[in-house]
Amino acid sequence: MTESLRVPVEKLRHNCDPDRFHFECTEHLSPLQEFVGQERAVRAIEFGLSVHRPGYNIFVTGLTGTGKMSAIQAYLQKVVSSRSAKMSEDQPEDWCYVQNFSDPDRPNAINLPRGRGKVLRAQIRDLLTAIKRDIGKVFAGEEYQMQRKRLLEEGQHQQQELLQQLERNAQQEGFLLQMSQMGVSLIPLLNGKPAIQEDYLALSEEIRSAIEGRRSHFMEAVGEAFQKAHKMEKETEQRIRDLDEHVSEFTIARPFDALKTEYKDFPNVLAYLDELRSYTLSNIDHFRQEEGPRPPGEGLNPEALRERDSQLAFHVNAFVDNSKTVGPPIIIEGNPTYGNLFGKIERRAFMGAYFTDHTMLKAGAIALANGGYLVVNARDVLTSPAVWETLKRVIRNREVRLEDPFEQLGLAVVQGLRPNPIPVETKVIMIGDINIYQLLSAYDEDFWEIFKVRADFNFEIDRTAENVDSYAAFICGCCQSDGLKPFDRSGVAKVVEYGSRLVEDQTKLSSRFGQIKDILIEADFWATMDGSFVIQAEHVRKAIEEKVYRSNLIQERMQDLIAEGSIMVDVDGAVVGQVNGLAVYDLGDISFGKPSRITARTFMGKGGVVNIEREAQLSGKTHDKGVLILSGYLGHKYAQDKPLSLSASLCFEQSYSGVDGDSASSTELYAILSSLSALPIRQNIAVTGSVNQRGEIQPIGGVNQKIEGFFDICKTKGLTGEQGVVIPIQNVKNLMLREDVVEAVAEGQFHIYAVSSIDDGIEILTGVKAGEKAEDGSYPEGTVNYRIDRRLNEIAEAMKDFHASAAQPVSSAN
Repeated sequence: MTESLRVPVEKLRHNCDPDRFHFECTEHLSPLQEFVGQERAVRAIEFGLSVHRPGYNIFVTGLTGTGKMSAIQAYLQKVVSSRSAKMSEDQPEDWCYVQNFSDPDRPNAINLPRGRGKVLRAQIRDLLTAIKRDIGKVFAGEEYQMQRKRLLEEGQHQQQELLQQLERNAQQEGFLLQMSQMGVSLIPLLNGKPAIQEDYLALSEEIRSAIEGRRSHFMEAVGEAFQKAHKMEKETEQRIRDLDEHVSEFTIARPFDALKTEYKDFPNVLAYLDELRSYTLSNIDHFRQEEGPRPPGEGLNPEALRERDSQLAFHVNAFVDNSKTVGPPIIIEGNPTYGNLFGKIERRAFMGAYFTDHTMLKAGAIALANGGYLVVNARDVLTSPAVWETLKRVIRNREVRLEDPFEQLGLAVVQGLRPNPIPVETKVIMIGDINIYQLLSAYDEDFWEIFKVRADFNFEIDRTAENVDSYAAFICGCCQSDGLKPFDRSGVAKVVEYGSRLVEDQTKLSSRFGQIKDILIEADFWATMDGSFVIQAEHVRKAIEEKVYRSNLIQERMQDLIAEGSIMVDVDGAVVGQVNGLAVYDLGDISFGKPSRITARTFMGKGGVVNIEREAQLSGKTHDKGVLILSGYLGHKYAQDKPLSLSASLCFEQSYSGVDGDSASSTELYAILSSLSALPIRQNIAVTGSVNQRGEIQPIGGVNQKIEGFFDICKTKGLTGEQGVVIPIQNVKNLMLREDVVEAVAEGQFHIYAVSSIDDGIEILTGVKAGEKAEDGSYPEGTVNYRIDRRLNEIAEAMKDFHASAAQPVSSAN
């Protein structure tokens, strides 16, 4: 029976025959062009990219290194190439921000065909230069100066005639009209000459009253005359302004009309040009000043800043420039902060204050990807403040607004701009793991509406002949792209075996090509150290061994503790109620197996199976479930004709940290069965596997590490040829053991058994047949099950007698 359960050597590892390859080295191959074994994910990506409807964004899941980003980039380029060959409407637009003349705090957004944004910016800049040049020239011209002089002279002549007539009227009234900076004075005339104060006071009061009466009356005429003169001055100024406006209108008409003709099919540009033209005419004096040399530090010069503000209307911000973009843009944002994703409103410091304008608006990845595709990492998006909620709002509303991120957090911010939003049609591809996807699906009600397509990348692929050849082509591509030495057939075969080892499955290969590439690079290093021109199997083996050696310090320390007896693990002899269980320690960059002594003690009682780890709060829920299953198995198998009057305690000896998982449940059951049957268990056999209530052994994970962990301990203490490991039969296909373990098994120094039931395992561990139940419910005498059933009967009878004696009345002595 035991021999039939032994796993043959050829099933311990699925080797790859180098002779199956029809090349000498990878130099003779072509690099891999398509992705291997990801048909489900690729179809999902193709579907998501092809459906142009709201909400059909793509969430990509899968383990790191499975080629998610490479696949997305490749298919995006494929889609973009196909769309670029179509009509021009698939070309992305340029977006510009210009001044909003009615509300300067809300700059206007203008969309233009690809490449026209920079053109408009240059044309408006040239328009400003032309206006300043032409306006300065025409206002400095002789014709304008003559017309202006004529208007001034006509006005001055009219004012002069008015004043002369006023002076004549004053003389007729007996006054001399005298004007000064203090105002107008009327001096009385005596004998045709201005009266001095003494002569005036010498006059009789009656004459002085008459003079003052005439003065008052004439002052009213003086006031009316000066009002008329002021009106003449205003009329002259208005005629000059009309002249200026006529000259200005005539001067700027040609460049403005030329631009309006060019942009006649763009209403938003025409509206901007009309408002800019009105602004220019209203502020023509700002463009008549001659430019001279600017002093150093112009950026901090208030005069320069005022001039810049006056000309700010002519500054066009080419917010999104797609002049060099062919086809829909592809933006991969590696740092999706709020500003990087949605844009920024920059500010400039001046004299302790900050100011901004529409020229300091900077586009984010959403705007840059408008009409195309945006790729972001889900974890980065979720951990950046305010990004996730804003991204959802952008996707729902299909527009992006430039806002201060502090405002999104409800904090007070410096007053700034609120630019008008830009409509966006961006396909968002978010990359994350399955845990993030499930959390968002469960707790975010908007998630399903905005990410309707899921592309799930598998971490393993079938080990078919086609995929093995694709592995070789992938190796060829890595050698070319990273400048590695070529791999010969043996080296490729060893990499294929490593791919199966990573997923612990003889029928599968790892699709985490990032990990495969690491081994290729390290194998190239060892080939260089060896002076080889090609990378062979021994170099790949060396790379794998060194990779493990760099990380297995803790593993070696534990092995040393077991070897010296500090951690008690027996690898020979036999002990009742004691089994070597196998556990896996996962330290991130390395995982390894470690044997642990599991003991069981059974005694009379009704406590059932007591898990000491659980009582000490050192076990996880899965481990607790595995222990509870044991009671179901014992009751079903042995308590059909009697009560299960049993108490049993289980313990992981020298375990001071948490224990979880049910892979030791069969091991614990073996320990209980050994204690009940009083049959010693071989200590040179370690056990792994979970069990159900029917006694069927169930597969577990980490089978290779568990086997190798016990093998290393046995090798350290000395191989006897009797040592081995019992594993579930379902895990045989997962065996990709190290070559030294396979070699020891081939030489009869180590053994691996595959079992499907508890009865199979107990026979290996005790050397005694388990025993099949007869029709009358009994077991063959001498078998394990017979001894257990008999012991449980004894305990049940003892319990019955104990309760009976305890129930008898106690007689009193007279």
